[in-house]
Amino acid sequence: MARVRFIGPEPVTVPELGDRVIQPDQLVEVPDARFDGYVCQTTLWEPVEEPGATKKVAAKSAAKEG
Repeated sequence: MARVRFIGPEPVTVPELGDRVIQPDQLVEVPDARFDGYVCQTTLWEPVEEPGATKKVAAKSAAKEG
């Protein structure tokens, strides 16, 4: 799952996320396949963690330990 931050001025309800109410400055996990659909709305969302980022970090950590 990717992560984005809501940067809009007031809370919004996001149907795609199960009708969750998202507050300004709140971090939200979104499906990797939908990441671009959020971050293309630059006045409302900003990227925090791109799709697959946690997998890359985990892979790097495993490589360092091994």
